[in-house]
Amino acid sequence: MKDLSRSYTNGSEQPSTKQEFLNVPSPATQPSSDKLSQRELFEIADRVLPGSGLGSYSLADDIRLIYTHGEGSRMWDVDGNEYIDYVGGAGALILGHSHPSVVKAAQTQFERGAHMFGSLNDVAIQLAERLVEDIPCAERIAYATTGSEATAYAMRLARAFTGRNKILKFEGAYHGNHDYAIVSTFPKEPGSYPQGTADSYGQPDATVSTMLVCPYNDLNKLREIVAEHHSDVAAIFAEPVQRIIPAQPGFLQEIRQICDEYDILFILDEVVTGFRLGYGGAQQWFDVKPDLSTHGKVVGGGGPLSCVAGRADVISLSDPKLKGQQGYTYFNGTLHGNPVAAAATMAMLDELGKPGVYERMNGFADDLCKETQKLLDQHNIPAIAEHTGSLWQILFMDKTPCNQADVLASDQVAMRKLDTLLMKQGQYILPGVRRFVSTVHTARDLEETLRGLDIACREFNRF
Repeated sequence: MKDLSRSYTNGSEQPSTKQEFLNVPSPATQPSSDKLSQRELFEIADRVLPGSGLGSYSLADDIRLIYTHGEGSRMWDVDGNEYIDYVGGAGALILGHSHPSVVKAAQTQFERGAHMFGSLNDVAIQLAERLVEDIPCAERIAYATTGSEATAYAMRLARAFTGRNKILKFEGAYHGNHDYAIVSTFPKEPGSYPQGTADSYGQPDATVSTMLVCPYNDLNKLREIVAEHHSDVAAIFAEPVQRIIPAQPGFLQEIRQICDEYDILFILDEVVTGFRLGYGGAQQWFDVKPDLSTHGKVVGGGGPLSCVAGRADVISLSDPKLKGQQGYTYFNGTLHGNPVAAAATMAMLDELGKPGVYERMNGFADDLCKETQKLLDQHNIPAIAEHTGSLWQILFMDKTPCNQADVLASDQVAMRKLDTLLMKQGQYILPGVRRFVSTVHTARDLEETLRGLDIACREFNRF
């Protein structure tokens, strides 16, 4: 195994205690007599939360946990057990947990004022100016609260701007939780293109009928669908890295060309990849310029903030002075431009703009996947360790997936089995779901991850 002693965190190891990391007292990690145990908390959750969950993820009883706090690259559960965090707030915590610069910025702004609705605030304006400077396609930005809101607004803008009703998306792409987004996002088998399928009960038929679906990275099928339906298509909506599937060379550029040919808007979903693959996001990584891009997670600093960025003539349709006029497109939300989240984002961008940050983070992911692959091969486990930048996952297939059909053809039962064993080795992941590396993962994290993987592989082969 290679030398794993290099540091990935700005030349120094992650502080070992919260006192060191934040210069504040560390909270107790072990339950005391006046605290509820994990069992007691789950009993409450079972009564008051559907499936004892906060969303769509439901973990098996032997790996479900209740976390109390995190610092750096680590998290702790109610019983004081420690985990290496590869979920990272679904990618939002690119600097890890409780980064001192982000904490200080958020605390300072909270003291100045947590929220000002209906009027501008100084921090939101400063952040907006910075986002216009830093996001390659941005001439203006419009704030939202979540990534899902941003994608919904982007679709609405595209329909308003073009006067067309349909959006073309790619099978398996996740653009959020709203009715238009969850069409053919979780298919059980490849679809009958361009017809999509509803992913949830309660979705109106109209949302499905206004979405066209195409397999990812398939230019021939894309051109075929667009040639037939272009007069109805307002936008082509794409993720540059769809879950763990990267756009093949030239694919995004071809989308750009097709959109130009048919006067269709190109929307790039950068909720995950924005300021993640590099400071310029996927637009810089893949050298492509969409008409609109959607941002969240890093844009938000871990708080309630997102945005739509892009062409001024499109974004300006949300100008409130246009109310009652042709083309006005409604944007509004209680937490749009929230100053605490804006301050956290500014602090996060300051850290990400420092020299070498992305090289170290992406280098960690590269080393992690190379060493993971060695162990998988050593244990004769038919899986590959894939990554694009700091996004990574172990997949039970023999090559990089090209589209959702490749993922569906893989051994997903085996993947979830190994991921479950890894959780039991102190790695916080969601079984079957893409993982994230942060800027504060260390050589120690890498060594312990590989040690846990070695044990998990041995257990995997016992069954």
